[in-house]
Amino acid sequence: MDLKEAAFILKEILGLKYEPIAVKFLEKKSDLDGFEIPSDRRYCQVLMGAREGKKLLLSGDNISCPAAAWALGLKEPPARISSGEMPFAMGIFASPAAVQNTFATMPRLEMGKYQMVACCPLGEAPFEPDIVVLESDVEHLMWVALADVFETGGRLEFSTAILQATCVDGTIMPFLKQKIHASLGCYGCREATNMAESECVLGFPFKDMERIVSSLNKLNERA
Repeated sequence: MDLKEAAFILKEILGLKYEPIAVKFLEKKSDLDGFEIPSDRRYCQVLMGAREGKKLLLSGDNISCPAAAWALGLKEPPARISSGEMPFAMGIFASPAAVQNTFATMPRLEMGKYQMVACCPLGEAPFEPDIVVLESDVEHLMWVALADVFETGGRLEFSTAILQATCVDGTIMPFLKQKIHASLGCYGCREATNMAESECVLGFPFKDMERIVSSLNKLNERA
């Protein structure tokens, strides 16, 4: 499916204020034409920049969030992260043990498999994305989730630790499981970006793009 057309339909039907985001995992470091390599940026901030029209590359050299770097397989975590001490010190879990319990269940990409992550507006992607991510109002994402089960029915299952919402919940889980996944957000992404209180995050594999857009068109006709 043409990426510009898909992005236009998503924005038009859902009434999106921002761009749908294309995410691509790169096995080798690359200078993609027109892409910026920002300094000291969190993954959630790169996603937010992409929804606002920027084309950005993230690697182990410029990612500033050690938890996201660990989850994306870009860099091993420092001891203060893996031990649970830092999240505990931030006050978002009752103890380091609670953090360790959360990290033990956290899906991650294989360490070193990918060297970079590229994020940009879907309609301007010079590649076939691995994942399409939407950061928008809850009702917008509700319709996308309904579109995913429009033809088959059934129930959707979302799993979250309310930690690493954009990197793990919105990107890695739909990539590893190859199905749609949504998250309520987390302390980190809400503290570090301009994600609004009414917004959350949803990602789905690109292979489902045409089906989801087709179902949204059908939902738009009546529902």
